[in-house]
Amino acid sequence: MNKIKCSVGIFAHNEAANIIPLLQAVENQELQETEISEIIVVSSASTDGTDTLVSSYAKDHNKVTLFTQPKREGKSSAINLFLANAKEDIVVIISADVIPQKKTIEKMVSAFKDPKIGATGGRPVPVNDENTYLGYVVHLLWRLHHRMALISPKLGEMIAFRKVMKSIPKDSAVDEASIEAIIKEQGYKLKYIPSAIIKNKGSENLSDHIKQRRRIQNGHLWLKAHQHYKVSSQDSGILLKVVLQELIERPGSFFKLALAMLIEIYCRLLGSWDYYIKGKNPFAWEIARSTKELQRPIKDKE
Repeated sequence: MNKIKCSVGIFAHNEAANIIPLLQAVENQELQETEISEIIVVSSASTDGTDTLVSSYAKDHNKVTLFTQPKREGKSSAINLFLANAKEDIVVIISADVIPQKKTIEKMVSAFKDPKIGATGGRPVPVNDENTYLGYVVHLLWRLHHRMALISPKLGEMIAFRKVMKSIPKDSAVDEASIEAIIKEQGYKLKYIPSAIIKNKGSENLSDHIKQRRRIQNGHLWLKAHQHYKVSSQDSGILLKVVLQELIERPGSFFKLALAMLIEIYCRLLGSWDYYIKGKNPFAWEIARSTKELQRPIKDKE
């Protein structure tokens, strides 16, 4: 059986707490129809020992290569460096602050047996404590993301795609959405694979949450203006549908949901202000520190 070969790109800025567990998770993937040819880590101006950890790890793991950028130029710039060096036609890109479950890459890459598929994405599931209010908000947003992706594929945190481009717009603050736009423009389809689980960590304080959601709104407005592409979360019809689904499933959460929606509206207003009034484009964004250190136990449920 001919396996589908892929190059994996990992993008880091000060990810010393998570980079080795992530590399181990990638190398320990359970693969049948897929083969990982190489793992390229792009570290952008890391100062916390990330580069040293990766360099040391690479000495005993010959698939791993480290590229460094002397200054932060945004994740899209780091992705372009990866694309310029990746040898396979199928590539997987992973943010260095997440952990894929053991069959995630197999599920995402094996989908390319269908020649119509241009990009795939899995389901991000946060490790935040849902018993706190902000933990509830983080889980809510990713549940809504899941519902939206079932209606209209929306990819995030970790995606696989055909390398049909030499680069993506370096000024994009929403790299996965920019890739979606290019893939669809080339006539390919997107596929959401909800059983391909990616563990991530959402913000643990309101300031970081607002900072992150504000930046994403700004990025989506930039995407619409420059690549003429609108993600499903910007579609009010889809958004209303998934919120109603959430209420039907969890009717007791009405007031918590209503407050979460008010916070989201506030963040989107701030992001719109930044884009339309201040002319900001945060493609090299300030890090939300509380989203890092993904150290909670991860249990695979296949």
